[in-house]
Amino acid sequence: MNKEETSRSSDTARPNAQRMRSDSNIPHPSESANISSQRIRRLSSPSALLHGEVRVRRASLKYADAGLAGRRRSLAYADLMAVFYPPNVMSQPTVTETPFESAAWEGVADTEVGVANWEPMLEKAIKSIVSIKAQCVRSFDTETSGTYNATGFVVDAEAGLILSNRHVVNPAPVVAQAIFSNYEEVELQAVYRDPVHDFGFFRFDPARLRFMQAESIRLAPQKAKVGMEIRVVGNDAGEKLSILAGTLARLDRAAPEYGVGEYNDFNTFYLQAASGTSGGSSGSPVLDIYGDAVALNAGGSTRAASSFYLPLSRVKRALDLIRRGECVPRGTIQAEFEHLPYDELRRLGLDMSIETKMREAFPESQGMLAVRTVLPQGPADGSLRSGDIVVSIDGQPVIDFVGFEARADASIGADLCVGVWRGDKAYETCVRVQDMDAITPHRYIEVGGGVVNSLSYQVARSYGIPAAGVYVASSGHVLSSASAWRGTVIQTVGSTPTPDLDSFVRAFAALSEGSRVPVRFFALEQPHRQKVAIMSVDTHWHALRMATRDMRTGSWIYGDLPPPTPARAIEPQTAAVGRLPPSLAPGDAVWPSVVLVDFHCPYLVDGMKDTQFSGPGFVIDKSRGLVVCDRDTVPIGLGDVHVTIAGSVVVVARVRLLHPVYNFAVVQYDPRQIGDTQVQDLRFHPEYLAGERRLAQGDAVYIVAVSGDQSPVVRHTRVASRSMVSTRECLPPRFRCMNVEGIKLNDHPACQGGVLCDDAGLVTGMWTSVASQDSSHKDTTTMTGFDVCLLSQTVAALCGFDHCPDVRSLDAELWTIRLAAARALGLSPLRIRQIEEACGENPRLFYVLGILTTETQASKLLHTGDIILEKNGHLATDINDLGAIHDDKLVRLVVLRDGQETTLDVPTTPLPSLETTRVIHWSGALVQLPYRAVQEQVRSMPSSVYVSCTLYGSPANCYGLRPGMWITEVEGRSVATVEQFVAMLEHMRLDRSFDSHEHPMSNVQTARYVRLTVVNKSLVSRVISLRVDNHYWPPWELIHDAATPCGWKSIQRI
Repeated sequence: MNKEETSRSSDTARPNAQRMRSDSNIPHPSESANISSQRIRRLSSPSALLHGEVRVRRASLKYADAGLAGRRRSLAYADLMAVFYPPNVMSQPTVTETPFESAAWEGVADTEVGVANWEPMLEKAIKSIVSIKAQCVRSFDTETSGTYNATGFVVDAEAGLILSNRHVVNPAPVVAQAIFSNYEEVELQAVYRDPVHDFGFFRFDPARLRFMQAESIRLAPQKAKVGMEIRVVGNDAGEKLSILAGTLARLDRAAPEYGVGEYNDFNTFYLQAASGTSGGSSGSPVLDIYGDAVALNAGGSTRAASSFYLPLSRVKRALDLIRRGECVPRGTIQAEFEHLPYDELRRLGLDMSIETKMREAFPESQGMLAVRTVLPQGPADGSLRSGDIVVSIDGQPVIDFVGFEARADASIGADLCVGVWRGDKAYETCVRVQDMDAITPHRYIEVGGGVVNSLSYQVARSYGIPAAGVYVASSGHVLSSASAWRGTVIQTVGSTPTPDLDSFVRAFAALSEGSRVPVRFFALEQPHRQKVAIMSVDTHWHALRMATRDMRTGSWIYGDLPPPTPARAIEPQTAAVGRLPPSLAPGDAVWPSVVLVDFHCPYLVDGMKDTQFSGPGFVIDKSRGLVVCDRDTVPIGLGDVHVTIAGSVVVVARVRLLHPVYNFAVVQYDPRQIGDTQVQDLRFHPEYLAGERRLAQGDAVYIVAVSGDQSPVVRHTRVASRSMVSTRECLPPRFRCMNVEGIKLNDHPACQGGVLCDDAGLVTGMWTSVASQDSSHKDTTTMTGFDVCLLSQTVAALCGFDHCPDVRSLDAELWTIRLAAARALGLSPLRIRQIEEACGENPRLFYVLGILTTETQASKLLHTGDIILEKNGHLATDINDLGAIHDDKLVRLVVLRDGQETTLDVPTTPLPSLETTRVIHWSGALVQLPYRAVQEQVRSMPSSVYVSCTLYGSPANCYGLRPGMWITEVEGRSVATVEQFVAMLEHMRLDRSFDSHEHPMSNVQTARYVRLTVVNKSLVSRVISLRVDNHYWPPWELIHDAATPCGWKSIQRI
């Protein structure tokens, strides 16, 4: 709902509220500050709240007074008779054989009286109960995207109407199917969901049922009573059919609370029984012995066996309107009520005369309604207060929620005259009834992979804020750059206020692609604290569009939105590079080369679990805009890179190189963007860069690093040790640093990273963050130093020739082995003497700890346990000669295998500078070539079509296409390569039988299922069927393109 509509509602309520009766009394002076004389008036006496005659409602009929033909003995009487007669003399009625009330009292035909039994009833009812499989395809309002199972039941077989819960029908876009008891599946269309109460309706085409005739279950809310035996039949705990017994214990329970910010029902009673329902049973009918639904299962307690059921009085009204093709009017004054017993009402000041009249008029009721909360800026704001006791509406007594809602629904746009008891006085006020549809969102915007919608009445009620604003249902790529997470309300974009979705669209269209703009917002948990953050306008990864719900059919229709204006021409920005004080020497020689690198990846490919990374970088060639950083800062090549120079200039960059072995990456920005900013190239110590010298244990070094708040940290320390870097295989598979020696320091500061240098500021080592996982697959990071000679080949190739170095591998993970262990494995004394003479005080060799892939020639020649003795005629005692091999396409190795020295000519495997250069999206699955970390964790490659990620709420997520699987066949056709997979997608696009098409009834979408053969990492194969949905999940492709600013371009396949 937009701000203008809110203002109109508030403005129109006040003039009408002035239409008071002429006999209104003036409030007491002490109350004049709190009560507006224009909106509420004090009455002269409590009886003035009830105009006209108060009719006494007849009490419920008791057994002794019923006088109905065919009435059976009560259960208590039958139990008493069983004491005096042997069991074989009489048949004692039980709760499973005898209804709680007489047949006439229950409203069933006389012909049914003799056959009332649970077994035939359940056999008939099961045919009307369906298992619902649904996908919430987008996060929206209180819901998040995902898949779920639930239950529903047919309430109109001819019209194809199925009743279920609101949280099943879902306010968000949903794709759902119903499975009947004979396992026939039909498509469902969400046609109605109540804005407040937990019920909604699906529609299906009865003609799609070919092998059974669906029957309707009658709604009988009037039959619910304490002590009634019930059966809850549905999809309990994921089982297709479960039958749970219970006894209704309460009819006036308060609506259950599911959590702040979640969907919660209110302004209604709930029924309660100890039936122990659980997940999947939502939407199950609560049946009596005659097969009528007396309530709708909605929730349950996690700490007890209590289950909560929604009464059906309001459900039945909505069903009747939908059957007639009419809209369901829902009015509100934006106030929440609670039903309090008379003892609590007396403590609130209720007059005894009012209580007496209410007890006479409603002898079965034990309380009245009281105002619990009133939403700010709503129709009731300023008229009703928390603690007001509701006595009447338009002069007629009101005792329960149903009566109040019935009057509100019938008075949309008009005034309700509400009589309340406040403290020790009676008041009467007129409140304008608002259309609840105006504060129920029916549109959303997909922006940068996120979703925003109007702030709903449901969410506003949870946090006690006005029901207006732009709510972030999912942050996505763009909004997350400003840390505007789910549960925030956007107030301004740039300098443009965004009180509603339309203003948000206009504000976003006025931005320019690639720009950085301020965003003002607040989190719902702390609405009093506004935040301002910088948002990167990077919309080239995702579609920008608006979805609108068709209120007649419930389907969502997409429309493209105007994108931000194209990126502007480069405008150089110059900044002064700060100088460090002499006390931080030699940091002043390094600091002009330090920059901050931010990396945001739009999709979780290459084993990523997070999307935002940040860390320090160092300029190695200012003329080309080359910056080196660690791979914990830039872990993959797919993403947006921003480099902050001199603390004030932010420039766009792209990933130029990800070293496949060592823990560093290189990004590149256009140096024209920084104007005359005096950045400097990082100065390397020439001997250390060439590998002629290396940091050794005990060497004195300075660490110049960047702290968490981007301030400089300089410390003098010493090298504690040198050892091999150990990292674990990650889940999901991702890059890990290996085959390299790391440096540990005696005393290093807490920082994000930096360099090791001498007292002149010449860099001798890099201080980086190494990412890995522990034994529980939780992410870990450790700070480790590396020799700068590892950068030498990269610096020479990129800075000298503007191309990436030729990096090759033996496809083996290596580890150190001491000479004593090598001797036990058969190493000769001659070799031991050679190694001792070459290594001096730390003699060691390297052996093959594991093979990293089974697809290359190198992996077939080397075996686990091989000790590498020589490489190209030289002793192999330096890991830098074996971990990453440059330019040599073939190396000659001498290895110790099974106690014998063997000579091998091993072809090296070329490693790409950017491993992943193509990502394909299909039905919510992100498909790519198996990257190196994946190959490390499997015995053999089933195919080259690897699923690296599946999106929540997508067909892939719903039908079991999991990350870490390979697709080997589509519709029985082999797809061994990504090219074959793309060709198959194109074939399915041209084959209309795979497309969703409209069925003549209500635009219900039907689609064909696609058969896939998938293989997991254990090489276990199985066949799954996946329902293609090109409406919500159209296929597209991302391809690396060096000509674009971010290095990637998107191709839409539809």
